[in-house]
Amino acid sequence: MEVNLTDWLGDHAWAIWLSLAFLLAVAEIVSLDLVLIMLAVGALAGSLVAVAAPDLWWLQVLTAAGVSVGMLSLLRPSLLAKVKNMPGYRSSTAKMVGSSGVALSQIDRSGGEIKVDGQSWSARPYSTDVVIDAGTDIEVYEIDGAIAVVYPKYGQLP
Repeated sequence: MEVNLTDWLGDHAWAIWLSLAFLLAVAEIVSLDLVLIMLAVGALAGSLVAVAAPDLWWLQVLTAAGVSVGMLSLLRPSLLAKVKNMPGYRSSTAKMVGSSGVALSQIDRSGGEIKVDGQSWSARPYSTDVVIDAGTDIEVYEIDGAIAVVYPKYGQLP
């Protein structure tokens, strides 16, 4: 007896849900944002419903969506809070403080652009009366929103 894969998958929706859960879990390892793992748990719940009620595809989808939304809205915020309160945690912007870079354009009170660790950032000097010329080595003093506050690396410290 020859088995067609499409027919088999149609009769065994749990395998599709389980594969989706696995792929989302693997993708979470790359992103580390605690979103895809919540979707993976939803897909896993969908696979359990597919085993129990294989003909009720709408219930499978509803269960997967409900569990995913519930996990994202209830569990993810508390997990993120715990991660951020762990000893030694520093956000990616906090890690930039003290980093060295180069001014790509003149930086004055109206702004400018820098490159730090291969990334371009909008920047302003730590003091409004300081002007940093393009090509000058800089150091990041602080991050103010999406703008790096910088000073000349070999100049006077703030």
